[in-house]
Amino acid sequence: MINLTVNGKPRQAPVPLTLTEFLKTLSIKTQFVAVGYNGEVLDKEDFSRVTLKDGDVLEIVRPVGGG
Repeated sequence: MINLTVNGKPRQAPVPLTLTEFLKTLSIKTQFVAVGYNGEVLDKEDFSRVTLKDGDVLEIVRPVGGG
């Protein structure tokens, strides 16, 4: 297990996996999301290149509709 902080809350993942794979486990479509990874905002094309490690910090932001 690896320990992550996701939007300020502790979370565990069973094995090291890519950011894309992790977002899929949360049912988050990468098309409509922005991700901060250890304080740096990532480009969507980098999601599959980032392998999450123990202690990583993620901020996942999805658009909210309304008006």
